[in-house]
Amino acid sequence: MSIFHLAYNVTDLAAARAFYGDVLGCREGRSTDTWVDFDFFGHQISLHLGTPFQTQNTGKVGDHMVPMPHLGIVLDHAQWQALAARLHAAEVPFVLPPQERFAGTPGAQWTMFFRDPSGNPIEVKSFAATDGVFAA
Repeated sequence: MSIFHLAYNVTDLAAARAFYGDVLGCREGRSTDTWVDFDFFGHQISLHLGTPFQTQNTGKVGDHMVPMPHLGIVLDHAQWQALAARLHAAEVPFVLPPQERFAGTPGAQWTMFFRDPSGNPIEVKSFAATDGVFAA
């Protein structure tokens, strides 16, 4: 399996470290005064000081409009539930609270959307079976 790398801007590295490290549970990697890497559930993200990308709620998924563009990850259901509990405990506001959608269809999934302290949107999904990720 390949590891993806994604670099994007944040406005505050200390706030990013607290959120990605403490709230999401991501291990910190290399850093300088202007950027920090994290192990984002087995993938590399690099957060650089700068202006975050602009987003708009233009992604229609089911009955919801979701922020575009956004970063996402697919976790097994136990990890997804544990992360939802950590986000609730940290009182992170949700764009779309943890929920199941498309029940009974090949794409049935659990999802949640939230933003990091710089406003970057993140979606976390879980599928009953991994073949559901690409189900048509």
